[in-house]
Amino acid sequence: MYLVYKPEGTEEPKRWKYQPKKLMSPERELLEKLTGKNFTEFTVDVQKGNSRCRRALLFIYLKREHPTLKFDDVDFAWDELTLEHSKGELQLMREQLPDSVAPEQLDAVRAKLDEEIAAAYDDPDEEGKAQLPIAG
Repeated sequence: MYLVYKPEGTEEPKRWKYQPKKLMSPERELLEKLTGKNFTEFTVDVQKGNSRCRRALLFIYLKREHPTLKFDDVDFAWDELTLEHSKGELQLMREQLPDSVAPEQLDAVRAKLDEEIAAAYDDPDEEGKAQLPIAG
């Protein structure tokens, strides 16, 4: 999964690979402090679209590049920040469909996922089997 930030007026979006299990301890602790959620709740709420969680995640990635950045300085329009699944993650979801979708909906959901797979960012560095981004 990728956190994609494209502020108005920029040509190319900034893309970070979002792997909750790869965030460092101080980063996870800061995310918990900023959002008031334990890390597992945070990872779920990021995907559900929780505004504060997404802002905190953007802050963590921007802070890596700008160490003096303050949380209060992170401000963006909602359409400037998105989460995108990688091709591998979408393919994994497609493989798991029979376990999670009613048989009568399977063809329609497969077709939708196939569209998303075709349009998804293809990470040349994605190694091995993809995992869905939930920290357990």
